[in-house]
Amino acid sequence: FCFLRGFDAAEDSIESLASKSTNERIKAIQKLPDTMRKKREIRNKVLQEITEKSRHRGAQPARCTQCLRGAAVSCRRFGNTLSEYFLSLRIWHKTLKIVGAEFGTSVLSYFVLLKWLLNFNLFSFLLNFGFITIPQLLAAEPNNLSFTGLELITGAGYFQQTVLYYGFYTNATISKIENAPSYNMQLAYIFTVGIYFVICFLILLFSPGTVHLVTWGETAKAAPAGPAPSCLGAALELGLPPLVPRNAGEGERVTVLLVIVLVKALSLGCLMKVFSLSKLFMKGHGNDLESQAAMLVLPVIASLLNTLIPFLFSWLGHLERFQTPGQHLYVTITRIIILKVSIVGILCYYWLHVVATSELQCWETLVGQDIYRLVLVDFILCLLGSFFGEFLRRIIGTTVFVSLGLPEFDIGRNVLDLIYAQTLTWIGILFSPLLPGIQMIAFLIVFFVKKVSLTRNCQPPRQVWRTAQMMTSFMCLLFCPFFLGVLSATGVAVWRLKPSEGCGPFRGLSSMCAAVSEWIQILGSYTASKWVAWIYHNLITNELFFFILSSIVLIVIYLYWQLIQTRQTMSKGLREQLAN
Repeated sequence: FCFLRGFDAAEDSIESLASKSTNERIKAIQKLPDTMRKKREIRNKVLQEITEKSRHRGAQPARCTQCLRGAAVSCRRFGNTLSEYFLSLRIWHKTLKIVGAEFGTSVLSYFVLLKWLLNFNLFSFLLNFGFITIPQLLAAEPNNLSFTGLELITGAGYFQQTVLYYGFYTNATISKIENAPSYNMQLAYIFTVGIYFVICFLILLFSPGTVHLVTWGETAKAAPAGPAPSCLGAALELGLPPLVPRNAGEGERVTVLLVIVLVKALSLGCLMKVFSLSKLFMKGHGNDLESQAAMLVLPVIASLLNTLIPFLFSWLGHLERFQTPGQHLYVTITRIIILKVSIVGILCYYWLHVVATSELQCWETLVGQDIYRLVLVDFILCLLGSFFGEFLRRIIGTTVFVSLGLPEFDIGRNVLDLIYAQTLTWIGILFSPLLPGIQMIAFLIVFFVKKVSLTRNCQPPRQVWRTAQMMTSFMCLLFCPFFLGVLSATGVAVWRLKPSEGCGPFRGLSSMCAAVSEWIQILGSYTASKWVAWIYHNLITNELFFFILSSIVLIVIYLYWQLIQTRQTMSKGLREQLAN
């Protein structure tokens, strides 16, 4: 009897779903407390019920209408099946499921961010390749330089006369078809890069990073050491915990103070070393072997500092004996952030105030080559870090010092390495339009290397964190200070620096943005486009407009994060009610 009653109820539910509109039916099926396979069966039965009803109605429509409806239902079924098939073919789909199931969503957040950056660079590469590189290839001259293979490491030589760097692009309008509109490379170059940064700004501004994790059906777990910070709460909280434990003895206090002094000395020494090496780096722009070897000095040293010093910071943090593991993590992450931001800042100062004002020809291409080498060396050290930091650590912990055990996956350090690599790509996109494609390949290799290293060498983290807030913090760090710092450096290059006289699309201009000013003057001579010139002269070049726009953006950011906090609080309260 119960079986028959359940069968009747199921038939009634299918009939009720068939009577709803399309949107209502989709929402109702999504809310059913069943598995995905059961939902697909219900959906197919509902579509079949709709088809049967349309056939047996009293006033049957025309045969043509029936065929169209049947074709629509078949196309919908085919589309759903095809989407499910492609979902199963995603190269990272199975990997993310395995990582989330075996190591938790805190480790999963690293791979989600890595996948997000990979897709982000794919979009950037397609944008630049479509609007900048392809038109240039149509007007490109043959490359007379020979390829030796060393260019893959140094980025110089043969690559100087390719679409990889700024200096190869023409400043002329491209027209391959008679009586057809010409293609202005100057406007295409600056508008493509500008639109890309605007899209990046909007995506980072409205991407808290929590939506993707929810799709995996994982719920964030509460941290054992108080509430986890949201947004930049991790960084803001760093000033609150005492650096010296209150119950520490005199000897411990002296040890902690010595550690703090040592950390500051190491940071200052690293920055001075990078700045001093930049002068040596200026000499390495020849074509001989010695000069090309000198090109690699600065990227190797800077990347080694970015890789090794965080390990030292983490080890020194254990000597400080923080009250909770969370305080240790937050302080270590902040020190690494300050180190990376400082190194990037020194490099930007070197590129924009030393290289750009030197007597070197085509300084934009030289900057692009420098960033190419930094990206390449950072990628190699990332792979070596997985080998030495995880593989050899597992061998030592399981054979020599068994008490150490398996290593844990360092989420904070690995995430900051990703952010640093993406920052280099953002800086270099103006001087090397195809650099996002190179970084995309590097991220793809890192994705699978880290996955293999994680599953074979690491153990699940013993410390549980709130994953949603972690992902939000990662996105906030990516936005501020790194992305905003890149915007500032790019703004200086576009508005303040004089382009090279003999290369690049902006040769002969006082600045890169002068190309836009000349275009606006041409538009102002036409009656139909005078409103564009008015907007440019009265809004775009007006400081008050940007002040008002910045105020609006800050208000939107504040309201948006308040909304995020409210949703998280409501979600937490709902989980507590369900638990009770």
